[in-house]
Amino acid sequence: MTTVSETPDIEPPHTGTPHPEAVKDIRDAKDDKDAKGAPRPAADDDRHRLTAVQGLAALSLDAMASVAYGPEAIVLVLAAAGGYGLGFTLPVTLAIAALLAVLVASYRQVIAAFPDGGGSYAAAKTHLGPRAGLVAAASLVLDYVLNVAVAVTAGVAALTSALPELYGDRVALCLAVLVVVTGVNLRGIVDSARAFIAPTAIFVTAILTMIAVGLFRAGPVSTAAAEGHASVLADNATSVGALLLLKAFASGCSALTGVEAIANAVPSFRAPRVRRAQHAEVALGALLGVMLIGLSVLISRFGLQPVEGVTVLAQLADASLGHNWAFYVVQFATMILLALSANTSFGGLPVLMSLLARDNYLPHVFALKADRQVHRHGVLALAAVSAGLLVFSGGDTNTLVPLFAIGVFVGFTLCQTGMVLHWRAAGRPAKALLNGFGAVLTGVSAVVVTATKFTEGAWLIVLALPAIVLCFEAVHRAYRRIGDDLGLGRVPEPPHREHSLVIVPVSNLSRLTCEALNAAVSLGDEVRAVTVTHADPEDRRATESLRRDWERWNPGVDLVELTSLTRSVGRPVSAYVQRIYTYHPTTRVTVLIPEVEPAHVWQRLLQNQRGSVLAHAVRRDTDAVICRLRFRLTPTRPRAPHVSSAPRTGEANQ
Repeated sequence: MTTVSETPDIEPPHTGTPHPEAVKDIRDAKDDKDAKGAPRPAADDDRHRLTAVQGLAALSLDAMASVAYGPEAIVLVLAAAGGYGLGFTLPVTLAIAALLAVLVASYRQVIAAFPDGGGSYAAAKTHLGPRAGLVAAASLVLDYVLNVAVAVTAGVAALTSALPELYGDRVALCLAVLVVVTGVNLRGIVDSARAFIAPTAIFVTAILTMIAVGLFRAGPVSTAAAEGHASVLADNATSVGALLLLKAFASGCSALTGVEAIANAVPSFRAPRVRRAQHAEVALGALLGVMLIGLSVLISRFGLQPVEGVTVLAQLADASLGHNWAFYVVQFATMILLALSANTSFGGLPVLMSLLARDNYLPHVFALKADRQVHRHGVLALAAVSAGLLVFSGGDTNTLVPLFAIGVFVGFTLCQTGMVLHWRAAGRPAKALLNGFGAVLTGVSAVVVTATKFTEGAWLIVLALPAIVLCFEAVHRAYRRIGDDLGLGRVPEPPHREHSLVIVPVSNLSRLTCEALNAAVSLGDEVRAVTVTHADPEDRRATESLRRDWERWNPGVDLVELTSLTRSVGRPVSAYVQRIYTYHPTTRVTVLIPEVEPAHVWQRLLQNQRGSVLAHAVRRDTDAVICRLRFRLTPTRPRAPHVSSAPRTGEANQ
């Protein structure tokens, strides 16, 4: 059995004509309801899409799990003002909860306005222009990548708080968790959601139970988790400045990352998509707000002091439930959910990358979907970059958290600003006012977070954000040039027939040679077989043997001998093609390269890869069409008749 596959040079860029998958997604979004407004039955593809509950598990873990490090980030900043500073934990948390409420209400509107997903990118691009859309997209890319690293390191930190002997292996543990999460997401977003529903329910139940029990405690039941650990509380501080409060607010805003993920991935929901996504968004806001405020109340109630090596959440579990099995349930539930909260990025970023690819701002490979609605290339790219960040940070959460919230607040601000213009154009002033209020709050938050965290690493984000935008624009320019060269969008000239010549490189006679010539005579008007000869005595004998066998076989195809002074094979063939173009410029030349496809994968190691080398040389030096004919071997295929000429060493890919 043989198959001929023509090697593509480059995938043409998309133009004004929508991508077929984009058209399908748009049509599906509009067809969520019938003419009477009733929901349509779920299609077969909906089996691989999310319900509201599954969306909460797949896309909201980042935001919900942030209760493990958001309050801690606030406490660590306020600890610089001693016990007096810790008294401001609840007011700072209430300010963050108020911002959360505004964001949830705003993103409900974003979901309704942009049912095809994209969130901040779609809103900013549509109403503020392409450059603003790219800034929003770049901010989301940074947020999603950092979320994976922060989530995994925070999860491992929860584990090492319960099992300190594992602290030295935290980098290896982080990478192991990343591999597991990546593997689950390669199976599809629905499978990942089903796998994460139980851990999510256990975590939320554990946190709410801990809060409820702690509210009835007059004091901490146990402080065993913090014993033997040095306090990071400052001494003799009696005042709290506005700058410190702003810094605490900026640190705590890391708890708001992930709120936008549902709006980015609306196409991942089942019909009616908008309604399901909005329900998931509201549920996320309610759960996150209750948990943040409840934990802050407990911190103030127990007079908790942060210590080195033990998380604030671990101390709260110890104080509320005691140092018993319940403490370890909270710790392990936190560890699992924090590690799995990286799934928010795996559910949101590949969808965003697919939209950018369809708009020609990323390579088109990121727009491809595998089975089960999986953007595998986006998943693998996110995993690779996140692994590099984990190794760079040494598995330390505090190294990454200062970088975490900046990008997402830039995206928040651009999104809300775009929605103001959207609702003004639609004549909805009340909704425009809500988004305008959200834009002011998130804009101020972005400035505060950047200013207070600048010397702690935020300067990297300030540099990375425009760098990513420049990369997007460079890709877009490249696709535009390719489109111009290909004449996309213009009606081409009518096709016309030209004389065609097929060149088949050979080194000996075999069934592979016969199949190659059969294919060649079917493709072209004229066929020539070429063989590269060398001056070595051994090669001369092989050439003479091939010449005799060719005359005896007499296939009706001329055999052209190309002399090479070196051991090169590709250059003589490409030079021969160039000579043909010189004397016959209107001839359409095709180089058909026969290759063996072994029956077993491991046997590919036995091949010399000369076919790839030859194809590269011809493609580099000429405009000839390259065809790769693969002769597929099977274990049951009978042996070919014996031919007297022996293959030349290193030339035939057989």
